[in-house]
Amino acid sequence: MVRLIFAGTMIVLAAACTTGSGSLSAQTNPAQQAQQAASTQNTVTGAPDFAAIVDRYGPAVVNISVTAEEQVASQAPPPGLSPGDPLFEFFKRLDPQFTWPEQHAPHLVRDIGSGFIISPDGLILTNAHVVGNAKVVTVKLLDRRGFKARVIGTDTRSDVAVLRINAKDLPTVSIGDSMHVRAGEPVLAIGSPYGFENTATAGIVSATGRSLADETAAPFIQTDVAVNPGNSGGPLFDARGNVIGINTQIYTRTGGYQGLSFAIPIDTAIHIESDLVTYGKVTRGHLGVSVQDVDQGLATAFGLHRVTGALVDQVEPGSPAAFAGIKAGDVVTRVGDVKVEHSAELATLISGLKPGTRTELDLVRNGAQQMVVVTIAALKEKATTPDALTQTKGDLGLTVRRLNKAEANADGIAGGLLVEQASGAAARSGIEAGDVILSVNGAAVSTTQQLHSLASDAGKQVALLVLRNGVRVFVPLDFG
Repeated sequence: MVRLIFAGTMIVLAAACTTGSGSLSAQTNPAQQAQQAASTQNTVTGAPDFAAIVDRYGPAVVNISVTAEEQVASQAPPPGLSPGDPLFEFFKRLDPQFTWPEQHAPHLVRDIGSGFIISPDGLILTNAHVVGNAKVVTVKLLDRRGFKARVIGTDTRSDVAVLRINAKDLPTVSIGDSMHVRAGEPVLAIGSPYGFENTATAGIVSATGRSLADETAAPFIQTDVAVNPGNSGGPLFDARGNVIGINTQIYTRTGGYQGLSFAIPIDTAIHIESDLVTYGKVTRGHLGVSVQDVDQGLATAFGLHRVTGALVDQVEPGSPAAFAGIKAGDVVTRVGDVKVEHSAELATLISGLKPGTRTELDLVRNGAQQMVVVTIAALKEKATTPDALTQTKGDLGLTVRRLNKAEANADGIAGGLLVEQASGAAARSGIEAGDVILSVNGAAVSTTQQLHSLASDAGKQVALLVLRNGVRVFVPLDFG
């Protein structure tokens, strides 16, 4: 089983490598060889001095300790519900084999992570998952000073958070440019794995523009840096000492580091930071298309000279793309002055544009180059989509979406509603994100409209049949 794990700080570093000339270089002309040599020289001049980077910027990397509230599971039945209770008998009639769902109670837990200072007056970048649900956040500097931190804002979609501590004349990192990061570049990371503060690890950039199935807003920088719990939120440096990313995840089959680490591009993080500091929330651009990568077969079919671009497979009615005349089958190759090589890059570029921005898109349609002008709209949050339902009745407090076909097949069910967030009566009864609601009072549900209607007709009590970790259980809700 493959798992994506938030690891703390992702630390990356790598020695520069050279390729021998051999027969390959013999086939290139002197001008090409000079150009290639200049490109390599511009990337790294000699072996990178990582020790100097640690000396200079290590003091700007901080250890973050978090005290948060967590719900602890309990197998006890709901208070006041006994075999003589009519609701108990109601459940037994629906399913004689039903078991009580887990009940949850608040419990304080402590965790660690990393971050880095971006302004002398105490502004700090880290991961949103490091400080999520935090009651107390403490920042410790390399000189052993400790500060209580205030969470300025978090953005779970990008997994970026901004903190502030009350201090002046602090050491800061140098912000780099993640747009031009290339695979093979040596990189360095500093963080606090397992609480070991200011730990430096190294590797190379393995790939750029990596998309993972976790709803993040930007493609990752992939590295081979050793990353462990406590590293999340720490900086990823290039060979010149500039921060190019925030270390955030590992990809693993064992739960530990296996050579696949991922960092949020710093260009994305700085954009998020600016919005959070200025507006308290993040506003993203929206084009209104669904896209996929182009392979060789698609490139040939759509008349492309090479395998590149984002292939549009669906256009949202009434969206900026629809108004601009973009159609399914178009291949977007450029946004403004920036080329689009992969589909994930289009989402990143559009997301970074402010609503109301007019920009040019280059695309290929039926083998011919075209240019269209679009006016970017604001991206709406998921909870406002037709398949999301919040506060169905009273304080039920469910945000759900329909299972797609692949998810339903994986669970071996015909359909259901996936819980994305639970609050109010739902949370008090033990419903949690990741549960799949199969029925309400014995009636199957597969749409939010059905859930709303059945919950509205249920009176003060409702029984939800829930699929959790492959086990079906009835959950009693009382939302009088």
